[in-house]
Amino acid sequence: MNIVIEENDKKGAAIAMDGDLEAGRMTFVKSFPGMIIIDHTEVGDDYRNNGVGRKMLDAMVEKARKESFKILPLCPYAKSVFDKDPSIADVLK
Repeated sequence: MNIVIEENDKKGAAIAMDGDLEAGRMTFVKSFPGMIIIDHTEVGDDYRNNGVGRKMLDAMVEKARKESFKILPLCPYAKSVFDKDPSIADVLK
């Protein structure tokens, strides 16, 4: 599973790729300088309950740490992971 982050000036997505197939997508909006909002996470039926959502979120957390921005998780999935895992709280807005 490979996670690719595609983005432009205003929005983007972390995309989980299984070869040529898209397994999942986590979308975000660049709302203010230094902050993004994760607004949606979707994982294909064949990939659910296999950690795909977490891999996409981990890629976003790594990006936030490298680029020094915070994440506001409005997506219920992303919010639930932030609520349960204190090891990623450093990038939580």
